[in-house]
Amino acid sequence: MKDDNIIELLSYIDPAALNYQEWVNVGMALKHEGYSVSVWDNWSKPDKRYHDGECNKKWETFNGSSAPVTGGTIYQMACDFGYKPPVGTVDEAMDWNDEISRDPLKVIEGVETQELKIPEKWHPRLQIIKYLETLFQADENVGYVTECWKNADGKYLPSKGSYDRTAGQLIDELSKLENDDIGAVFGDYNSDVGAWIRFNPLDGRGVKNDNVTDYRYALVESDSTSVEMQNTLIRELELPVAALVYSGGKSIHAIVKIDAGSAEEYRKRVEYLYSVCKKNGLAIDNANKNPSRLSRMPGVIRKGKKQYLLDTNIGKSDWNEWRDWIESINDDLPEPENLADVWNDLPELAPPLIDGVLRQGHKMLLGGPSKAGKSFGLLELCIAIAEGKKWFGFQCAQGRVMYVNLELDRPSCLHRLKDVYKALKIDANNIDKIDTWNLRGRSIPMDKLAPKLIRRAAKKNYIAIIIDPIYKVITGDENSADQMANFCNQFDKVCNELGCAVIYCHHHSKGYQSGKFYGPCKRLRRICS
Repeated sequence: MKDDNIIELLSYIDPAALNYQEWVNVGMALKHEGYSVSVWDNWSKPDKRYHDGECNKKWETFNGSSAPVTGGTIYQMACDFGYKPPVGTVDEAMDWNDEISRDPLKVIEGVETQELKIPEKWHPRLQIIKYLETLFQADENVGYVTECWKNADGKYLPSKGSYDRTAGQLIDELSKLENDDIGAVFGDYNSDVGAWIRFNPLDGRGVKNDNVTDYRYALVESDSTSVEMQNTLIRELELPVAALVYSGGKSIHAIVKIDAGSAEEYRKRVEYLYSVCKKNGLAIDNANKNPSRLSRMPGVIRKGKKQYLLDTNIGKSDWNEWRDWIESINDDLPEPENLADVWNDLPELAPPLIDGVLRQGHKMLLGGPSKAGKSFGLLELCIAIAEGKKWFGFQCAQGRVMYVNLELDRPSCLHRLKDVYKALKIDANNIDKIDTWNLRGRSIPMDKLAPKLIRRAAKKNYIAIIIDPIYKVITGDENSADQMANFCNQFDKVCNELGCAVIYCHHHSKGYQSGKFYGPCKRLRRICS
């Protein structure tokens, strides 16, 4: 990786938006690629957590690894922060199992920035009342901070604050004010620093994560993107925002509806939320992941600027609607079409593979009880397709076929094919059109087998692939419709990728089932025995 390239990539990555391990990974990657510690140190300085000498101290502990962190980590981080490689420069080796597709979390391509609309005149108490009414129930405890203290570096930090008053109590006291002196309710604050409020309800006994009573909201905040672009991206992403607050500084605070049922679900949803934001150019401050986090309180002044409630209840109505919307944008599904548009110009049907039974490129399941002769029936089908003969009275198209043998040992499979040829008295004129893939003892789940099968069959021009039996490659619980749908989708994938039919067999459950297709198979099995 060229020097100017990796330095350019670093310019896209905001150190303040990384957690500790991600920051360390950048340093390890730089050392692995041959850079000096000064590059890491200079890049780290804008982060408020920066301490002089820390990079040098940590650098000395990077002594190599059997699995080193490389420049590729920096490249991926830069992409997450919005870096786009120049057209025509991406030349990456892909595995056979890789899918070429657009990033499913990338939903914004280009936007025009939207300006913030903060009026000259305002009523601070009305701002806070609306905020409280939007986020809390009347009987829920609210945590807020108006007092602060100065650390050794001269920076003001919020105190623990108050947490034993309900939203209803605060709203009632604010409503009785004859002016906008909110200090009479919350206590006076330092106008150079502003004030804070917690966006999730508390139990009235503290302000830690354990004191949160409902994992309702998460904070989305960025310090490295202009406030106008933050405002634009938050709205374009349709985030389910309950309250949107301008911090009076470099960021907008979006209080996003998470509605998680547990701390673990909250963590997962916040990770997903932050991933979507990062993929779409909104660099997120990762320090805001905890549910008891403080946000900026609307209705106060901070260094002459208003901490202002910009909007409430924008974007999608809730978390589930938003997530479904995000995942539907890049689903690659076709658009609905009206029948009237194609009525007089219908598409051609796929040619038959088995007349009256199966078309080329489609799927077929052969089912029956154990020992009914299903495998013999499928071997006959292989021969009928290769030789262009009938299969149980149905004419087959002639072409190349692959038989995926998951049950028999290789010699038995090959001998059976020859035995069936002889039993049916069919001349072996086109045995070069039959391939066997013998996987007994080597079968893997179908979702892993499908890409390997596609790779081996891609240039063989098969018109049919026969898999016998599928219980060897089944994935998931057979009683779960959802898991079985995912399993069967693998056969669709093979059909679509190769343009051939897929035929597979499976055992019926024990007991009588009307319509079982095994009489002819039994006949064939007796012939070949």
